[in-house]
Amino acid sequence: MFQAFDNPGPAASSRRAHWMALLARAPLPLLESALGERAAGDARWLRAPETGLMMVQGRAGGSGERFHLGEVTVTRCALRLRVEAEDADAVGVSYIVGRSHRHVHLAAVADALLQSPAQHAAIDAAVLEPIRAHLAQQQAQRQDRARRTKVEFFTVAREAGDSDEEDSE
Repeated sequence: MFQAFDNPGPAASSRRAHWMALLARAPLPLLESALGERAAGDARWLRAPETGLMMVQGRAGGSGERFHLGEVTVTRCALRLRVEAEDADAVGVSYIVGRSHRHVHLAAVADALLQSPAQHAAIDAAVLEPIRAHLAQQQAQRQDRARRTKVEFFTVAREAGDSDEEDSE
């Protein structure tokens, strides 16, 4: 069964699943600025970027029965990348929602580089940290917009009750 990466549930997701989820949600300009020159390296395609459809499921109320929500466009790829620090090859894979072949390519390159223990810390700092900061900022903005539209019905009822008492005096 599929478990959303940002909702880990009872069993926390692995480190690789976490960074792959971050790379899939990353804005393309962030990936381009961090990995643009590395993506032009000697990567060999195991599966060139291809776009298809995937069925998305939902749950009624978040905890009810599953139902088919619809289809979403997904692009995927797999590549083999030469990692100089280890003089070995690493396989990087990526799935993203949408049709951007460049995004899926950069995410697969980052996945391959993050698997290298020698380069993991540097790639984490250069690529994943800005993505985490960007996604946290987006979430804070969404929460702020939602907070501004919040209506406190208890306060409205109390104010309505106060005006009745003034009328009776």
